[in-house]
Amino acid sequence: MLSAMALATPTAFATAATTTTTPTVPGAVSAPAAQAPAAQAPAVPAAAGSAAGWAAGTRAYLVISAPADIAAAKAAVAAKGGTVFSSYDQIGVIVAHSTSAGFAAALRTVTGIQQVGATRTSDVPADAYSPALPANPAQAATTLTESNRWDMTQIKADQAWSVSTGSPSVKVGVLDTGVDDQHQDLAPNFDAADSVSCAYGKPDARTGAWRDVDTHGTHVAGTIAAAKNGKGVIGVAPGVKIASVRIAEPTSTLFYAENTVCGFVWAGDHGFKVTNNSYYTDPWQFNCPNDLDQAAIIEGVKRAQEYAEGKGSLQVAAAGNANYDLANKTTDTESPNDSTKVTRTITNACIDIPTELPGVVTVAATGSGSGKASYSNFGRGVIDVAAPGGDGATGVYSTLPGGKYGTKSGTSMASPHVTGVAALIASSNPSLTPADIRARLASQANDLACPASDSRCTGTTADNSFFGEGQVDALKAVGGATQPTGTYFENTADVAIPDNTTVESPITVTGVTGNAPATLKVGVDIKHTYRGDLVLSLVAPDGTVYLLEDFPNSDSTDNVAKTYTVNASASAANGTWKLRVKDGASGDTGTIDAWNLTF
Repeated sequence: MLSAMALATPTAFATAATTTTTPTVPGAVSAPAAQAPAAQAPAVPAAAGSAAGWAAGTRAYLVISAPADIAAAKAAVAAKGGTVFSSYDQIGVIVAHSTSAGFAAALRTVTGIQQVGATRTSDVPADAYSPALPANPAQAATTLTESNRWDMTQIKADQAWSVSTGSPSVKVGVLDTGVDDQHQDLAPNFDAADSVSCAYGKPDARTGAWRDVDTHGTHVAGTIAAAKNGKGVIGVAPGVKIASVRIAEPTSTLFYAENTVCGFVWAGDHGFKVTNNSYYTDPWQFNCPNDLDQAAIIEGVKRAQEYAEGKGSLQVAAAGNANYDLANKTTDTESPNDSTKVTRTITNACIDIPTELPGVVTVAATGSGSGKASYSNFGRGVIDVAAPGGDGATGVYSTLPGGKYGTKSGTSMASPHVTGVAALIASSNPSLTPADIRARLASQANDLACPASDSRCTGTTADNSFFGEGQVDALKAVGGATQPTGTYFENTADVAIPDNTTVESPITVTGVTGNAPATLKVGVDIKHTYRGDLVLSLVAPDGTVYLLEDFPNSDSTDNVAKTYTVNASASAANGTWKLRVKDGASGDTGTIDAWNLTF
């Protein structure tokens, strides 16, 4: 995996190329250029102490115990020459500082201490002990008006907005370099009360601590939820709220493990329905469990992610930009990125954090036209879904600090598209769990086949190493807004449709009183290369057959993605319903990708 952006200093952004100019027309692109991070003062809690409390050689560690043993673990930190910088008692994770080279080894001998790991190969900056707030940039007014953008059209967000823009009760966390909350397109949806800096691994909720120390986080935020206000751009879910959790440190713009732990715990405690994570956890591109330091990083961030998910928060993450097969790892040449990089041999046991943690939605990037972006990482069984990230001259256009706009490309830009779609799904039904949202992202995604010219892409059209379950679909996401709770049933299992064959896909309905309604909704998603071959019917539990559509033999259009209204009031609701698909000709085949019933 390459460094996320071409910067003069190490970085872990999942971004390939970036332009930070302000185009005069929406979608204008400048040539990709190296961008130096803003040299701004950090934002961490003043309560951490004064700069006088810092000493050269200070390193940071994750100290892990059972939550019940956290008090004893804190005492052991002090006894072995360290200090507790912050602590996440609910998950048994302490962020400790020490200048002792033998601190970790000494602490590992203490009964009740499960793991200890250095999170850096460089010193903790003195800034951690005496932070200053990031700059609040002056805002430039814009004369740009909202227009259709290729990325939003590609996932049908532009069609979704006429149905729903999302609910303001849904909060989305942007874990990134910070967000310019004063931006004209972000201010209407910005949630300052739940925003924070987690730089250095300790929450700092002072006003403005969450602001951007680069441009990356502001760009990501605009893709998720820029307001539909007639100015600039529109986000995928322009009706939801966004909160900034700055986990990048100033100057270096690195995302260390303690910062990510802080961010995930904050997300869980503050009711974020979804978080976006367009980075990897520094300084290791991949963390390996056979390394004591990296094993502690894996465990600490994993506990924090599980905590957030247990509180109802789904994490979405970028897959990375090295055109690397995450399912067949061999080497890491980019780590550690806070000191001197070395080339090391690795295996699939070594993981990209947070994107390869259990429960996290891993996002690959497509270019304009739904092909794999040239830089996007991939991997069979690793990639969950795909979304537009831009490629070459066609980037993703979004917000930049100071009221500006510009383009960037990368899986960093793909991930917030998925986060926005997840927010629309969450808006459709507040009772959905993270697992429910994950499942709907997958089931609603539009299949993308492997390119015939690239043998690295393995799997099926429905699920492969380049695109996972396919490209997300915002229009399907808002279709869920009309689905009454408890009366929506879906089957996402693929059923092949061979030539000259009749196939059926079942859905078992329970818990619905009486007969089906006169307005039963039947949603159908069929992939087929010539739908004129098809006859679609709904078969009720009592055997009654309701014709949905007999396509004209001359209809050469691909696929069927429609919702039918059926008067099924003569049939009992409960029981097994079947979608029956008859293929009446040779030469073209297909698949029932998914179908649903709404009572």
